[in-house]
Amino acid sequence: MPKSKARKKAVYTPPQRSQQVKVSPRWLAPTMVVAWIIGILWIAIYYVAPSTPFIGDLHNWNLLIGFVFIIFGVVLSTRWR
Repeated sequence: MPKSKARKKAVYTPPQRSQQVKVSPRWLAPTMVVAWIIGILWIAIYYVAPSTPFIGDLHNWNLLIGFVFIIFGVVLSTRWR
């Protein structure tokens, strides 16, 4: 008698996803955009007017401060849904 050609294993069924949709907190998007703007403005002000009272004292640390704000905005953007 010939063997049956039916599947011996069950067909894979992926686990069901939860019905709840993840939502970002309301403060996330504005904080992310503000962090980017502050970072860009900090670096731009350092290059345009390096002798301003507080910024002029920090010299090249201004670049680090500006990039920290920008990176903080990028990190927040990974949490945005």
